[in-house]
Amino acid sequence: MAFWLLALFFAGYVLFLYGPMLVIVVLSFQGPEGGLTFPMRGWSLHWFRELAQGLGVVDIGAALWRSLGLGLAVMAVTIVFSVLAGLAFRKPLRGANALFFTVVGSLIMPSIIVSLGIGLAFRLLDGGFKYVLDWLGWQDALEGYGTALGIYTSALGAHLTWTLPFGLLIMFAIFNRFNPAYEEAARDLGATPWQTFRHVVLPLIAPSVVGIGMFGFTLSWDEIARTSQAIGDVNTLPLELQGLTTTVTTPAIYALGTVTMVVSFVVMGLAIGLFALLKRRPHRA
Repeated sequence: MAFWLLALFFAGYVLFLYGPMLVIVVLSFQGPEGGLTFPMRGWSLHWFRELAQGLGVVDIGAALWRSLGLGLAVMAVTIVFSVLAGLAFRKPLRGANALFFTVVGSLIMPSIIVSLGIGLAFRLLDGGFKYVLDWLGWQDALEGYGTALGIYTSALGAHLTWTLPFGLLIMFAIFNRFNPAYEEAARDLGATPWQTFRHVVLPLIAPSVVGIGMFGFTLSWDEIARTSQAIGDVNTLPLELQGLTTTVTTPAIYALGTVTMVVSFVVMGLAIGLFALLKRRPHRA
């Protein structure tokens, strides 16, 4: 009896968690006369074709590529800095506690406050740049200067305040279980520090590095609050989707949601496949 009660509770939890996603996917395949609610009015790819043609003045394709580019940049920077920080924290490091709490502290700060702070900092930076250009008399540069706010500046920094703490915590967990005897054996055989890292450490932690990359991309891909005040004059796909929920009254908005979910699942599938491949390589070796 207890088993069936727990199974029922688990099924309800899964339905509560993924039911809304399933409803969005189903409603996105309605016919041309379909609406935003059930019952379904036919089945077709009509709303996906409408999405490909654009939703009003919103350029969905450009927003999609901006989100992809930003997600890949966040993923790369998160991997590099997380691995380097994990290696650094393996040895006695002056100010390690302060540095750790500074990095992890961004997780407990409200996301909108982080976004506002970063946006304000870059606007102050804009003011400083303009003052210097004006003081130097470079009027052409001053007139052509826009803002330092952008996808790969302020938005990238805002997303890293969200992804780097997770990457660092994962690397702590990995290196706490890492056997240093492998590195000692490599050094005994004459390997340099770089050779030890490249041929011994990196292959062993590679599956976890893939996991950090997946975390970085997926957290960046659907981030809204930390992006809203730090993005500048363009929008990522989640911000466009949020804005469209108040203006688009057709299942095209569900088609867009389905596309974003497909991209997320494709990234997770690639990461899981790469994780499994890397995990098998040491055993074959």
